[in-house]
Amino acid sequence: MIKVVFKNLNSSDLAREAAVERLGGIVEKFEQLQKSRILVTLEMENSPIQAGPDQFKVKVQVNGGRYQGVRIEKSATSLYVALADVVEHMQEALNRFSDKERVAQRNKARRLSRVDLSN
Repeated sequence: MIKVVFKNLNSSDLAREAAVERLGGIVEKFEQLQKSRILVTLEMENSPIQAGPDQFKVKVQVNGGRYQGVRIEKSATSLYVALADVVEHMQEALNRFSDKERVAQRNKARRLSRVDLSN
């Protein structure tokens, strides 16, 4: 389940659909994410004191399931560029998370096989 929250930014169906569509591809690739709650925060930072371009932030947090605790946050001058960065880095983080888990299981199996051989 993907939930989109707007912070300091007017709610937009276009931005919501873009976030759900982009993260939907990742959910399809990593099937375990279908059981997780994914919170996407779309935020705009605008300084009333200093002139300059607006800064958009996109935060993605996975709650529950196999990938619990994965958090990615990126910012850019465009909301859609920040969203693309988050999606790219989210994919890398999930791959890294899966690799660590697979290596740990493989090492555990090797230790168990050594114990069986010594008996």
